[in-house]
Amino acid sequence: MIKKNSALINVFGSMLLAIVVGLLAGTDKGIGNVTYVQIFDLVGQLFLNALTLVVVPLVVASIITGTARMGAEGSFGTLGVKTIFYFLLTTTLAVLTGYVVVMLMNPGDGFLVSGDLAYADAKIKALEQISQEGGFAKIAQIILKLIPVNILAAASQGQMIGLIPFCLIFGYYMMKIEAPLASVMLSFWKALFQIMMKITGLIMKALPVGVFALVAKVVALSGIDSILSLAWFSATVISALCVYIFIVLSLLLKGIGGIDPVKHFKAMFPALLTGFSTSSSAAALPAAIECVEQRAGISNRICSFVLPLGVSVNLSAAALFQCIVPFFIAQAYGIELPLTTQLIIIVMSILNTIGMPGIPSASLIGIVITLKTVGLPTEGIALVLAVERILDMFRAATNVYGISCCAALVAKSEEEKNLYPVEQLQNANLGQVSQ
Repeated sequence: MIKKNSALINVFGSMLLAIVVGLLAGTDKGIGNVTYVQIFDLVGQLFLNALTLVVVPLVVASIITGTARMGAEGSFGTLGVKTIFYFLLTTTLAVLTGYVVVMLMNPGDGFLVSGDLAYADAKIKALEQISQEGGFAKIAQIILKLIPVNILAAASQGQMIGLIPFCLIFGYYMMKIEAPLASVMLSFWKALFQIMMKITGLIMKALPVGVFALVAKVVALSGIDSILSLAWFSATVISALCVYIFIVLSLLLKGIGGIDPVKHFKAMFPALLTGFSTSSSAAALPAAIECVEQRAGISNRICSFVLPLGVSVNLSAAALFQCIVPFFIAQAYGIELPLTTQLIIIVMSILNTIGMPGIPSASLIGIVITLKTVGLPTEGIALVLAVERILDMFRAATNVYGISCCAALVAKSEEEKNLYPVEQLQNANLGQVSQ
């Protein structure tokens, strides 16, 4: 038996060691013709690939079994309405939190805008090309993705926004066929889900190694100078995320659900570390499902529906970041924004996250769309590129936590019992799946 919390200590140790090693390694040092950054990248990518490998089969099996159970109980519609309500509520509160914090801290006030932004030209042009479509075209694109031409192609590309509706319909009607056939299908998907959870547990044993490689690479590439030059902007974003997690979401959990925020945070901590190290809420989904079920005691019926759907439409931290950056750029360029423009930024920050892939740096696309819509200089995004990757790690962890809070609130509204069992919180470890 692994000692209590030893896995968490290993992850923290890996993270601290990665910061030191990354700073020492830089971008040039290595062994022969191979730089340490390339080694970090290889190991980190292997860990990401392993996590991504289980996402699609885990999500598919999870949603189908959960929907089948809800369809049999007749609670599908009610649960869906509650889930969407909490998604919209948390995302809106996240954006408002970002707005208040950025206006109070004014990170762009007095910021020296460099005239030489050529180093970021390629990145900016690529983002602008992706975001060429207008508002209606973007909405139409999201709607079309809901019904993919080829469901296998959508699965191979990890397009959750196309997979989820199909799985919901499949699971619902799976229980409408002849009982013997429905039983066989349900047994198959339940078995697949359990197998994927076992594989997830195996992958999570390598979390300290994956964390080390991913964090060391980011630190080696970014260095300390780029971080210090944007220290106040980074502090603004991190402060907003902390306010959102420890105040806004805590008040929601306690005020609406009567849930102890400390217990919920402890239950989700392993998944938050996974989201932080991978910079991807989608890659952290297997760990999140494990934590919500095994450590928080929330039923598979709830988490199999809420968590996969949340990865596609409830990236609240990404919405918060997309709200802060345009205001930062406006402040840096000395541009006064009228109230109507501020409202447009707030609304677009909410809408841009719908259907956004839960992958590293996906928020940049939405930010460019907002900048072009309100007439702010798109080249201003170059001001935040130096620290965007590091801040993305904090956002991914916050996204995971926000989705899990929605699952907890939905579970409470469904009057689920025995949440946050003490013995499971004490004994559950990273990389250990309850039998």
